[in-house]
Amino acid sequence: MRSRRRRFSPPARAGTVCALVSGGLDSAVLLRDLLGRYRTVQPVYVRAGMLWEKTEIRCLRAFLRTLRSPRLAPPVFIDLPMADLYGDHWSTTGRRTPGFHARNESVYLPGRNLALLTKAGTFCAMRGIPVLATGVLRSNPFPDATAAFFRAVEKALRRGLGAGVRISTPYRGLTKEAVIRRGRDLRLDLTLSCARPRGGTHCGRCSKCAERILAFRRAGVPDPTGYAKGPGAAVPAPAGATRGPAARRSRTTRVAPWKTTRAR
Repeated sequence: MRSRRRRFSPPARAGTVCALVSGGLDSAVLLRDLLGRYRTVQPVYVRAGMLWEKTEIRCLRAFLRTLRSPRLAPPVFIDLPMADLYGDHWSTTGRRTPGFHARNESVYLPGRNLALLTKAGTFCAMRGIPVLATGVLRSNPFPDATAAFFRAVEKALRRGLGAGVRISTPYRGLTKEAVIRRGRDLRLDLTLSCARPRGGTHCGRCSKCAERILAFRRAGVPDPTGYAKGPGAAVPAPAGATRGPAARRSRTTRVAPWKTTRAR
């Protein structure tokens, strides 16, 4: 006789979704969209020890206050330190942060989406939340942002936890400029897209700021963002440079071997 697999998670809470959030544009607009579709939206932020997290969390809290929805649950903050793996890297130290014209490959953080989804997925399973939504975009070229990857993680969560947590990626067909147009009525000035914030605001010079600046320009939406040193977009791109939203690759980007000087 086949033994039944024991269920460790509580019954699913119909109408509830968990939103994996940062303080950025994509998850901010995603939150508003989810509030129109679900009875309860539970924001979850995973702290991994990245340099920008203190500013990002402050921006997230400020943005959440503007939504004013009874369907929005208080944010939950959970920890999954990655600095011991990343070592002496720009994401933890702020040194040699990828500049305005850096290519997509320069901002890749190995295992980041896998770690975030595993932790948030376990949170969902333990609380009976059937859907985990993330705002990954079409322009994300990395191996942990493909449809096959999300299906594999969903399957692993189901088998490893005995719970049916569905991973929803409603923005996988959208560009960042499309998301900006979608959320142009929101307080997007309270979101953060910067790898090295300065004085609590965008540096205006890093690769992530470049992606934000160029996306607002292409969207035809006035950029409400404050930049510490003025937008680096005024600097012409080197010949042949391809980055950010302009890099509409249909294939997964091949990432160079990870470089770090030491693990902590």
